[in-house]
Amino acid sequence: MKKYLIETFGCQMNIHDSEKIAGMLRSLGYTETEKKEDADIIVFNTCCIRESAELKILSKIGDIKPLKKVKKDLIVAVCGCMSQQKKRAEYIKEKYPYVDIIIGTHNLNDLETHIKDAISSRKKSLDVVESEGEVKEFDSIYRTSRFNAWVNIMYGCNNFCTYCIVPYVRGRERSRKVEDIVREVEELARSGKYKTITLLGQNVNSYGKDFGDNKTNFVYLLSKLCQIEGDFKLKFMTSHPKDFSSELVDFISKTDKVSHAIHLPVQSGSDSVLKRMNRSYTISQYKNLVTEIYRKIPDASLTTDIIVGFPGETEEDFEGTLDLVKFCNYTGVFGFVYSRRKGTPADTFEDQIDAKAKKSRITRLFALQREIIKKQLENMVGKVTVAMIDEEKDGYFIAKTDNGKSIRVCGDFSLGDTTCVKATNLKNGELFGEQIGGKND
Repeated sequence: MKKYLIETFGCQMNIHDSEKIAGMLRSLGYTETEKKEDADIIVFNTCCIRESAELKILSKIGDIKPLKKVKKDLIVAVCGCMSQQKKRAEYIKEKYPYVDIIIGTHNLNDLETHIKDAISSRKKSLDVVESEGEVKEFDSIYRTSRFNAWVNIMYGCNNFCTYCIVPYVRGRERSRKVEDIVREVEELARSGKYKTITLLGQNVNSYGKDFGDNKTNFVYLLSKLCQIEGDFKLKFMTSHPKDFSSELVDFISKTDKVSHAIHLPVQSGSDSVLKRMNRSYTISQYKNLVTEIYRKIPDASLTTDIIVGFPGETEEDFEGTLDLVKFCNYTGVFGFVYSRRKGTPADTFEDQIDAKAKKSRITRLFALQREIIKKQLENMVGKVTVAMIDEEKDGYFIAKTDNGKSIRVCGDFSLGDTTCVKATNLKNGELFGEQIGGKND
């Protein structure tokens, strides 16, 4: 039995792409292994969001050279965002001649054909398509995210934030057809395996704009998906604040099928920084949106992405970010130190921030968020919430709430059970609780 190993780097989009790759490989008769020494094919599904990520991936590819010398028939493939960059793909071909297949993001469907060619004739392939073309459906997906199922609703991005390489490697926005998405979600619901179905797109709020009609938008898609029977919640990521409409807020407030946990990346709390980032909204507009969400969806929980140390960010700009974090009361902040990325406009900005200032600011950001999380956990003590049994650890079951909080409980559970849990106490930053009522109540 031939075996495969996929090394995945990057975001949820890449994770789901690897599920598609795994589906291809399994249809060819491969089974999964975690040991590269046992693999007959190794696939690197790459990321290029930061130059440090690329360097790490190239190092990993380099580590395969000794194994390739021993296992002559081993197939090595590199795909994803990094290899979509034509110059980088050509660099890999020149510097790592033992790589058999180099393919980009736009023609991932062709990977199976290249694998067959590599098996039958040892033919090497460099196949990077510069134009994204039409959306292509995948016949088989091997899902690996346990109780969550990823579902692409669109690909690409039209926003061109000045720090981001994504539009250059994922292309322009292309939406999948409503009927194809509905069919996939129906199949997932019928399986009964998945408690959460997460809709993926670089900007899900702009879904359907490329269709050119006045009906097919993100709310329309959600309305169709909410009609599907089954015990599951819909989540989505990522949202762009400029396209998060009042219509969407209203829809979420009126259905229990869509999660009230919303990821709403702000990136900075400064209007001047947002303008240099080309984010197309102001802090006032963002605050108005957050206020509307909390007013119409009182139990909503918000998470966000924040970049500190963006070129030209002053101490006053950063203080604005801290003020915004307090205002929004985020349940989670994914903070990043700005890293220069060749090929993006921000890389050419002259007013780069020194590493010491960046480190100081990210430390302060995380310290503030820890204080906020602590208060949120304290406020949960004594309250009852619905949670899913996510894992078993150190003699406890870990129940995850809709907003991502973990509560340690004891009881007769199976992984994936849904139950009502009362948080009883907070100890060393962790919530402990007890089951209220029965399972799946």
